[in-house]
Amino acid sequence: MKVRHLLLGILVTVIWGSNFSVIEAGLRDLDPFLLTALRFTFTAFPLVFFLRRPRDVGIGALAVYGVLFGVGLWWVVNLAMAKGLSPGLSSLVLQFSAFFTVILSAGFFREHIGAPQWAGMAFAGTGLALVIVYTEGAATTSGMALVLLAAFSWSACNLIVKRCKPRDMLAFVVWSSVFSAPALFLLTWLQHGAAPFVSLLEGLTPRAAGSVLFQSYVTTIFGYKVWNDLMKTYPSAQVAPLSLIVPVSGIATSSLVFDERFDMAIWAGIVAMLFGVAVFVLGPRMLRREPATV
Repeated sequence: MKVRHLLLGILVTVIWGSNFSVIEAGLRDLDPFLLTALRFTFTAFPLVFFLRRPRDVGIGALAVYGVLFGVGLWWVVNLAMAKGLSPGLSSLVLQFSAFFTVILSAGFFREHIGAPQWAGMAFAGTGLALVIVYTEGAATTSGMALVLLAAFSWSACNLIVKRCKPRDMLAFVVWSSVFSAPALFLLTWLQHGAAPFVSLLEGLTPRAAGSVLFQSYVTTIFGYKVWNDLMKTYPSAQVAPLSLIVPVSGIATSSLVFDERFDMAIWAGIVAMLFGVAVFVLGPRMLRREPATV
């Protein structure tokens, strides 16, 4: 991976980690269903009026990606957090998507998984497991299961991008959100009726509005444009593991903003995850270097 692309990928994963605290802030004032619906409404509008629909991607693929991304990924994550799963732990569990993506890509696209990738996944997976085992309090069985489901949905979204390879990724993100928003508003109505819509103006505090706008324009439009460009350009085994940086950013942000604290065993897990990412990303490059001539 080019250094510029690697740095962009790292920047995006840092933003995504902080996004979980942004979501938590929004959930203090808004219904989780409605918060997700508003996020994708502003992702789609007004940009959809200025960007042509991607002609190299079928309507069906756009719709499936939009529903999987909006409902299967972020609606499920918001629901898990509303049930009590902390921002830091949510960001951790979601990173199982990295492993799902690499393994699914090997099966569907015959992408090679080399020894450094296996070693990196082993270190990072061990660290992730260590963090989950030693985290107390906010974790719930239902919340963990929901975020694992969201992780699988994210992996499916990654595969759609690799299969379709949209040329204009910004248009792809915006137009797929056109299908996310109606599904999310419908789910909100089916779950809670008119109540969330009636109380919307009261709940749309400056904190909630800031949460929606950050999620829409920074996390989704900027973040997923960059991420999806990387996914269509490079093998999944080079890109997906970068998402394991997300929980490091997520835990740090949650600790600063919400005073979420962890013991030494959890920090040991974070170090193992970072080491795994380094092995995953740098290992193949080191192996390709030719020995110096004397």
